[in-house]
Amino acid sequence: MEWDAPAIVLAVRPYGESDAIATVMTQAHGLHRGLVRGGASRGKVATWQPGNMLQVQWTAKLSDQLGGFAGETIHAGAAHAMQDAMALAMLTALCAVAEGALPEREPLPHIFAGLLHLIPRLPLGESLLTDLVLWELTVLSGLGYGLDLSACAVTGRTDGLTRVSPKTGRAVTDEGAGVWAGRLLPLPGFLTGSAPPDRAGWRDGLRLTGYFLARDAFGHQHRPLPQARTMLYDRVSAAAEKDTVTENAG
Repeated sequence: MEWDAPAIVLAVRPYGESDAIATVMTQAHGLHRGLVRGGASRGKVATWQPGNMLQVQWTAKLSDQLGGFAGETIHAGAAHAMQDAMALAMLTALCAVAEGALPEREPLPHIFAGLLHLIPRLPLGESLLTDLVLWELTVLSGLGYGLDLSACAVTGRTDGLTRVSPKTGRAVTDEGAGVWAGRLLPLPGFLTGSAPPDRAGWRDGLRLTGYFLARDAFGHQHRPLPQARTMLYDRVSAAAEKDTVTENAG
């Protein structure tokens, strides 16, 4: 059994003295794990870094075996992201969410395409948070936990959507929320086209997708949201709070 395809490295863990177990994602084969001989050695460790795109060959005697990986670098996403703290935080969160939430060996081409679109552009900085939140919505949808942000669950209106029910994942307006508004999740305007993205919006977007990722994608596995994803939210939330303080002081 074997395949050869472009793949994104999501996680690498040491195995023995110099080998590693790598988790990658491809368009046709989904999330896949394999043994990298010498993967933790000085000669290969730079290649097998989360966020790198490689041309990967997987071989095994039987299809259900772990098998082995060999790979050559196509794009060193990890090295490019390391030049900026926000880019690195986004890359680490993307890889952790994909590696932890997605089922093994199940093709999810839209989720893979989103990673291909995002990772090479991460050095652009925090503006990519818009695409990251949209990618997490794609992850939720691909796993069967998609949110409905098209119309108010109470009034049916398609405009003025401001919140999302944490129970149903459906959007509501202020009118529809009524006295329950304080218990609902904020819906940032950049997701409905009613406002441009900013740090407060990115914070609320990450809070929204993070809630449902934690409850559904990870909660059903009895696992917490990855620390890297939590740290990204904390970073963005702190930046948004700083903006608020600055605005109030002015």
